[in-house]
Amino acid sequence: MLMPGHATSEGTDRFRRRFEAKFPGHFRQFQGLWLSSIGIGTYLGEPTAAYDALYREAVADAVEGGINVIDTAVNYRHQRSERAIAQALAAVISSGKVQRDEVMIATKGGFLNFDGSEPDDPSDYFQRTLIDPGLFRPEDVVAGCHVMSPKYLENQIDVSRRNLGVDTLDIYYLHNPETQASNVAREEFDRRMRAAFSVLEKAVGEGKIRMFGTATWNGYRVGLDSREALSLPDLLRLAEEVGGKEHHFRAIQLPYNLAMREALSARTQRVDGKAVPVLQVARAHGMLVFASASLLQQQLTKGLPEKTHAWFPGLQKDAQRAIQFVRSTPGITSALVGMSRREHVTENLRTGQTPPLNLEQFRALFNQ
Repeated sequence: MLMPGHATSEGTDRFRRRFEAKFPGHFRQFQGLWLSSIGIGTYLGEPTAAYDALYREAVADAVEGGINVIDTAVNYRHQRSERAIAQALAAVISSGKVQRDEVMIATKGGFLNFDGSEPDDPSDYFQRTLIDPGLFRPEDVVAGCHVMSPKYLENQIDVSRRNLGVDTLDIYYLHNPETQASNVAREEFDRRMRAAFSVLEKAVGEGKIRMFGTATWNGYRVGLDSREALSLPDLLRLAEEVGGKEHHFRAIQLPYNLAMREALSARTQRVDGKAVPVLQVARAHGMLVFASASLLQQQLTKGLPEKTHAWFPGLQKDAQRAIQFVRSTPGITSALVGMSRREHVTENLRTGQTPPLNLEQFRALFNQ
């Protein structure tokens, strides 16, 4: 039995009000939802029972402590991250400490993935479980790992719903669609994106997801002439062709941190003949923007130049300063941070006790 419900305006506001005195400026409203400026990510870690237990503890601590944004993907740790989240959520919700409508759950699909562990013969596994049942054809696979066929996406949405134990996913992302863009002609890429958007709009209508988006690595950061480049205006146009003006393509995810600032500064998008950063496009369309790799997979957790300490008053750790930069950036909904240990949740949440930088303070960072 899947848990009914989804994140709502009323529920996320209820969550916000429990924590707003402790965490000033920690919550911001996008698409009618009050979302924490720090979200928990679940990418890193071995696909083992030991890491499953660590994630169960970390996710429970996060949502009990003031984080209501959970990010995962079906391929993370061979589906085990989704399952660990399900166990953590079931426990905290059954305890009455958190309600389903207070928490936003996002996951992703598009990559081939294993079920719990890597099989002895991956090719045979994919043939038996995915190709023989007709979920995709061999020619649908690009780079040996990525598929966006309609039947495969329909299957992966249901797999994630079962893994996470929820009837409705709040956000469902196409995972790194630039993998397709760099391997097929642009006309074929557009065709595949239209087909994918049609599946996702259908899933919204069926109540399986609430909205959808694109979770990328290079797509929105690289130059316009790159084969991996994704045009957000073009994708929004395709979404409107499929779903009309009230389409549900409402979120993007991309890496953004102190060392990777392209979302804010690189003019990778073209609007009315003018090159602009992707954050400007997303803001103009009221989209949610989630920053992955806020700590650059722990590379920004120690050794930041000493001069940066004064930029982020009230914070004691480099990890906190790196998170503060991301969540202070105008247009960023939430800084996603991988947290597989309870102590990381505690330390990262301390960032929320210091208000984000105001616009004047944030702009001053670029003059130092």
